[in-house]
Amino acid sequence: METFGVTVILVLSAFCLGLYYLNKALRKWLKVEKKSMFSYNHVNDTHRKIDWTIRISFMLLLISSLFINIERIPLEPLWYFQTHIIMFGFIVVTESVRAIMEKLYAENENDYLFTLFQLGIIIAFLLSLFLTNFFWLL
Repeated sequence: METFGVTVILVLSAFCLGLYYLNKALRKWLKVEKKSMFSYNHVNDTHRKIDWTIRISFMLLLISSLFINIERIPLEPLWYFQTHIIMFGFIVVTESVRAIMEKLYAENENDYLFTLFQLGIIIAFLLSLFLTNFFWLL
């Protein structure tokens, strides 16, 4: 079990490092400014309202899915109400909305392309984790 934890840390570290350098190259290629970390980076007030509506909706969905799957304890939980599936959907929806808002309202016309590239990379990584049971480690 100890080697599993080390392997997980190595896989996630390699992904984060690869994503960092890929983002750096994409930013340079698309001439996109680096956004501050741990910030929501809303394009405008409409984007802020939509983003918070999505966040609150997904939180309510997470809470309700908890109760639904607890009721199904003797059976298998519903796959579409599992936390990792809901979080995957959350990432796809919020980043898609960000790309649409950047396409419509951002000053730099390449901001949405950067967001879409980043979303595609994250989706590919997460799907590969889900479909291979964490690269055949589970």
